Amino acid sequence: MWAQHELTLRASPRGFHLITREVVQAVPELTRVRAGLLHVFMRHTSASLTINENASPDVRRDFERYFNHAVPQDWQEWEHTLEGPDDMPAHIKASVLGPSLTVPVQDGRLALGTWQGLYLCEHRDQGGPRRLLLTLTGEGTH
Repeated sequence: MWAQHELTLRASPRGFHLITREVVQAVPELTRVRAGLLHVFMRHTSASLTINENASPDVRRDFERYFNHAVPQDWQEWEHTLEGPDDMPAHIKASVLGPSLTVPVQDGRLALGTWQGLYLCEHRDQGGPRRLLLTLTGEGTH
């Protein structure tokens, strides 16, 4: 079985946002897969995806603080500045975290760990809506 959907996430403020529920709801065929994979691809260069702690909002805030420290917006060496001071740091952060995730599917559900969730990592102050391409492949239930 193969299924593919595009999901447009509403604009989110800069930060790390749980999107597990939105992704699952966008792929109705997921419930019919016994064993498979869901590939989630970010169609932007200034936002990224990751899997991490889904319970404590402190984790999401600490991620944002760490990346802002590691890739400072006000670094004087940036050459690519035409799209604003947050753009080049956003590209670096997105490259470090990556544009895609591949998640196992087991018995009609994402096979995430107990405390794991999918994050949209929004690296721009005004990133706008974000588009994801969701591709599901797997063996259906009998």
